[in-house]
Amino acid sequence: MSATTTMTSAAATANTPNPQVKLQLTTRHSDISLPENTGPILVSSSLRRYALSTLVNTLLESPKPVPLEFLINGTFLRTSLDEYLTANGISAETTLTVEYVRALTPPLYLASFEHDDWVSTVDVLSNTSSAATWVGSTAGPAAGQERILSGSYDGLLRVWNMSSETTAVSSSAADGGHTSSIKAAKFLSPTQVVSSGLDRTVRVWKYSESESSSSDSLKPHIDLYGHKASVDSLAVHLPSNRILSASADHTVRFWSTKKSDAPAAPPSLIPNNTLRSSKRRKVTPQSTTPQRGPLALFKSHSAPVSSTIFAPNDPTVAYSTSWDHTLRTWDLPTASLVDTRTTSHPLLSLVALPDLNLLAAGTSARHITLIDPRASATTISALTLRGHTNAVVSLARDPDSSYGLVSGSHDGTCRIWDVRSRKSEKEGVVGESMYTISRESQKGEGRRVGGEGFKVFGVIWNKEFGIVSVGEDKRVQINRGKGVVAKEEAVHSAPAIV
Repeated sequence: MSATTTMTSAAATANTPNPQVKLQLTTRHSDISLPENTGPILVSSSLRRYALSTLVNTLLESPKPVPLEFLINGTFLRTSLDEYLTANGISAETTLTVEYVRALTPPLYLASFEHDDWVSTVDVLSNTSSAATWVGSTAGPAAGQERILSGSYDGLLRVWNMSSETTAVSSSAADGGHTSSIKAAKFLSPTQVVSSGLDRTVRVWKYSESESSSSDSLKPHIDLYGHKASVDSLAVHLPSNRILSASADHTVRFWSTKKSDAPAAPPSLIPNNTLRSSKRRKVTPQSTTPQRGPLALFKSHSAPVSSTIFAPNDPTVAYSTSWDHTLRTWDLPTASLVDTRTTSHPLLSLVALPDLNLLAAGTSARHITLIDPRASATTISALTLRGHTNAVVSLARDPDSSYGLVSGSHDGTCRIWDVRSRKSEKEGVVGESMYTISRESQKGEGRRVGGEGFKVFGVIWNKEFGIVSVGEDKRVQINRGKGVVAKEEAVHSAPAIV
């Protein structure tokens, strides 16, 4: 098909009135690409996404139309071509290079696992989860043996199989488990779990699976003492055997997962087990779990620390967010503060988008701020994502796309974002969500102010499981996650967010 034929076809298909604009259509998907000699296409500037999708499918002579999205200068087209040209001060005489990608797949509801109390945190063990990839593919779970880990306000960890059956439950407080609500939990490896909570402890557990896969076990391995208030966030890194914890005591602490590497626990912070209740009833300690202290303490924050992560490409660097409005960068080997970025609102959650050199931080002001943590960054906020109606308390990135992430909020929803999807508001250009995931348990209940009764407390995104979220409705909820955000075939250098 020649360039002239292509232009004639396009004009006839779109029935284009004046004014018109020339488009150079490109794609990174080889199976839906136009012939190499396809030249610029003359179309009506009034066309929007749906009409452009129809036009490209006609040019491709597709037996079954493929829904498409369109990117101009790294941003999804959300208006007519004419409105885009006007908003960006581009002349209609300019030939626009437009990239098309497959449209997004809705995150359909798959299943829910019910608990007896609020569910605060969730993680998964699969062949693509960090806990498995760190030890190699042969050590990961076999197909059908993937696991979900949940932590609850009843103080217990639970491990679930793919059939929504509980395969393991952690020890009770009397047997060496948490003595209060769990706030964070992660698989460290296929055989280890780390948790923390309101009882101010970080605990490492030995996890083992039985041959029947229905009676797995979680047994205390190490109790880590050092915090003086609730421990609300954890980050783990198996290759270095290290843990980061963020606490309401305004500190971040750095731990070893190996008993031989860790210092003794501070005696003043080890609970006195002789008087455990208001009735002064004696309780005989039944746990002989080794007790250890932190390797280092980071205490520059002036308010509760909400989240902490290892830098994705350098485990000797950590980031933390706090109610004091700041994002801080830490050098772990020297236990020193490297950088502080101050924002306008308390920061409640954190995730890295490594291909974009950005950190996404959820705020109490209902939005997500994208921050470039590099010293060369000239602005604090690279982009703001708006749409939630309550605090954004959990974030996870899309495992299949450099541009995608999911957020969990106290408004009772999770939202899926592609940072290339933006719109203009009075404040300027902001990111808008692609999809909203409501709590399945809320159906028929009516919308509650602020998400009351259905608050989301945690969310993750995994290739095998999809989007897994937990919350105030006492449920783990699973939604399909594959192909939700349009992915690029290869990202050698992702475009900057400006």
